[in-house]
Amino acid sequence: MPAGLPLGVPRVLIVSDAANVRADVRSVLAGPAGDVHELDSGAQAAAEVKTQPPDLVVLDLQIGNMGGMATCLDLRLEESAGRLPHVPVLMLLDRRADVFLARRSAAEGWVVKPLDPIRLRGAIQAILAGGTYEDTSYQPSPILVGEDPGPAP
Repeated sequence: MPAGLPLGVPRVLIVSDAANVRADVRSVLAGPAGDVHELDSGAQAAAEVKTQPPDLVVLDLQIGNMGGMATCLDLRLEESAGRLPHVPVLMLLDRRADVFLARRSAAEGWVVKPLDPIRLRGAIQAILAGGTYEDTSYQPSPILVGEDPGPAP
């Protein structure tokens, strides 16, 4: 936990060039329960993590010229070189097909837009507790077919 914060208060970094996305995430974290910082460029994330390591980075997939996947990969590469500490990442995805990108970038979790405060809060809590989070709300529901009753009498 970074110095100067009360014990148990998480530091969260939100990275998105969309003010409404940052506001949606901030609203879930608002109040005395956290220390929230915002950036509007993925290229700024590594420097922020180096100077003030957060407990969680929330990355929007679409961020200007350095998107969420590139930003997450940059954080992971800098970590592997020993230049940054490990920080968990929650990615905000635009569509279900983007889950592949979140997995490839080694994010701890992802939520598919539109953002739902309940799912978003659950994802943040799970990752801050040291776990992972996979949004399954947009997966197709399986169709269960009953047993074949056999030929009609």
